[in-house]
Amino acid sequence: MTQTRATTLVDYEIPALRQLGAGKAMAVIGTVSAAVVAFLFWLIYFKPRAGHTSQIIAALPAANATLNALSTIFLLSGYLAVRRRNFRRHVTFMLAAVGSSALFFVSYVVYHNFHGDTKFTAGGAIRPIYFLVLISHIVLSVVVVPMILTSLYLSFSGRMATHKRVSRWTLPIWLYVSVTGVLIFVLLKLFNAPPAV
Repeated sequence: MTQTRATTLVDYEIPALRQLGAGKAMAVIGTVSAAVVAFLFWLIYFKPRAGHTSQIIAALPAANATLNALSTIFLLSGYLAVRRRNFRRHVTFMLAAVGSSALFFVSYVVYHNFHGDTKFTAGGAIRPIYFLVLISHIVLSVVVVPMILTSLYLSFSGRMATHKRVSRWTLPIWLYVSVTGVLIFVLLKLFNAPPAV
């Protein structure tokens, strides 16, 4: 009777990433992250909205909130899996979190291209709360992109000790961004006045 060896995170190492070298990898991560942030800044603040609308476009904010909620579930599941030393499940859940976050990004870009930015019209005590949540969400979204890419690189290049140190910061920030993404959608739905017809 043969015993099967327990899966470890080293089993997921991609030798080409280790050979790439940390310096080159960080340069690529920094360039990609800066390009993503610059693109989103242009999309939200400078590009005129396309003005096209449809039921699909109107449904994208709810889809975005759902994808953020899925990311939250996958992140928490991945964390629990690694705490239990179930590395196969950990990798599966973390890649699922990356996938749902990537789908969110695509959906977010499509929505903002056609619809433009959604203004928060409510007044009163909820207004500063909304903007506190929104601003912290935006700032930490910018921060978390290179952190996610760095965590991925470190894990798949076999640099597990450094991956663990970076991921201790990446996980709570990524969770915060995912949860506040859902919260922003809920606040807009609850407090924004419906558009005049």
